[in-house]
Parts: sequence; structure tokens; C-alpha cells
Amino acid sequence: MKLGIDIMGGDFAPVATIDGVISAYKELPSDVELVLIGDEDIIKSSLEERNVPAGNFHILHAPDVIGMGEKPTKSLALKPNSSIAKGFSALADNTIDAFASAGNTGAMLVGAVLSLGTIDNVLRPCITSILPKENGNIGILLDVGTNPDCKPEVLRQFAIIGSIYADLVFNITNPKVGLLNIGEEEEKGNILCQATFSLLKETKNINFVGNIEGHHLFTDKCDVVVCDGFTGNVVLKSCEAMYEKIKKRGLKDPYFDRFNYENYGGTPILGINASVIIGHGISNSKAIKNMIRLTYNVHRVKLSSKIQTAFNEFNENKITE
Repeated sequence: MKLGIDIMGGDFAPVATIDGVISAYKELPSDVELVLIGDEDIIKSSLEERNVPAGNFHILHAPDVIGMGEKPTKSLALKPNSSIAKGFSALADNTIDAFASAGNTGAMLVGAVLSLGTIDNVLRPCITSILPKENGNIGILLDVGTNPDCKPEVLRQFAIIGSIYADLVFNITNPKVGLLNIGEEEEKGNILCQATFSLLKETKNINFVGNIEGHHLFTDKCDVVVCDGFTGNVVLKSCEAMYEKIKKRGLKDPYFDRFNYENYGGTPILGINASVIIGHGISNSKAIKNMIRLTYNVHRVKLSSKIQTAFNEFNENKITE
């Protein structure tokens, strides 16, 4: 398995990315090859400074960088030799099996769709966030920003995709799906939530448990929380802000420590024809290491192909009903 890592992406690159790569290399199986994508001179000198043989890795030279503030579509076109553009090119021609970056999120999303395409019958790709549960388990929230406006059928697809992700990557058997709403009753919420509830209730290949409210997010009421990207992003940023406030006040608690993004590394772009992971822009070396581990786990279980199979079966069932 060849995992491509954007060495130039992220606020603390290349120091954090190189350190994260070295840590991941020590933990991953020996048959996993890490392909470092970025300026070859910088990569080699950084490895030399750490007394790590460059021969431990394959290096794909990409001298340019897409900055965090650059416009995604324009920058991908104008910088074909950037680490992100080179990563997607390598993924498209099967030089690598999966690609991960903590760089420009917009460029990663646009590059994934333009270079790889979405899975057949998937209307919108999406991204996720982890929800630490009080009992020690985790849940996932999707979407968290890719799709601010959604139609009911898109949210139903998020429920299917999220269920597969929770099962294969986090080993949550028959995950419970909840629709984030302002009340638990079926008739609660706006038009989108009411219409989505009806669709989820009739969807046979998910374990839909109904509406959930904000105070259920960190309980065991459900494992997969579905919402539009606008709502999900507000939830995500609120959680991040609360964690920072707790840390700033010097409060130590094992449960709240689990809200640290470093522990999870990033999110796959779900619904595209490949394994692509987006890391947080402020990722340190620990976060980069966990981003690479997540990339390995997502590709190991063949997540994209499993989602494709599920959607083929779902659409076949719709036709025969």
C-alpha cells in the first residue's frame, strides 16, 4: 500500500509533517510505503537533520505550494506542480493508493471531485467530525461544512455513507443513525428536517432511531448524527472553541481531552472514488501521524468501494420496489 502525504500542507509544514511522517513510519506495517510529496530538497534536508534515511521513503518532487488563502479552482489550475495537485495526479494514475494533506481544504475538496469524481449515484461528497461519548465510545457527525445547503435525499445519503464509515473504520456494529433537530418528535424542525425524517424512516439499510437534539450528541443515543453542513460546522466549531476554553483555564479531565483534534488526525472525503484524507490546517506532528494512520485504515477497509457497493444495492432496491 502506497500512501501519499502532502509534506508542504498545513500551518506548521514542513516541520510538523516530516515529524509526523517519521512517527507514522514507525507504527505502520512494514508493507506500507509512505510517498512524501513536496519540495525534494526540503524533504531530504529535513530528514537528514533528524538522522532519518531518505531511503525509507519515496519522494515525489512538487516544488510549489497552494497557500491556505488561495482560491481552490484557480490555484489548482495555475500550480500543477504544487504538492496538492501532484498528489491528486499521482492518485488518479495509481502511483499512490491514497492521499492525505493538512493543506488548503478547499483545494483538497475541489481536487478530489475534479480529479477522481464522485461515486456513482452519490449526489454530494461530505466530511465528518468525531463526537466523543461519555461512555468512552465515539460517534460521527456529518456533514460538517462541505454542503451548507442540502436537500432531503442528500441527507439520506449522508446517513448511508456515515453508517458504512462508522461500521468499517470504527467497528460500530449496526450504527444507530439520528437526525439532528430541535426536538425529538417526528413533526419537529424545519421543512428540510421534516422531509428528511420521512425518507430516513423508510430507508431499510440503516438503523434510524429518529430525531436527536443537541444534548444527545455526546450520549449513546445514536452513533451517526446527520445534518446539513451549515449546522454541522457550527457544532464542530463550538466544540473546538469550548475545548480551547477548557484548556486555557488549565482544567484537566480525561473526557474533555478526547475533544483534542490531534487524536483523530482528520476526516476522509466521503463519496469520492478514492481514499482522500483532509487534516486540520493547524496540525502538529501528532495530528499528522494520526492523519496518516487514518488514511491507512480508510484504505485498508476499501471504504470507497464498499460505499459504491452499498449505493448500487440501494438503487437496485429502489427500482424493484
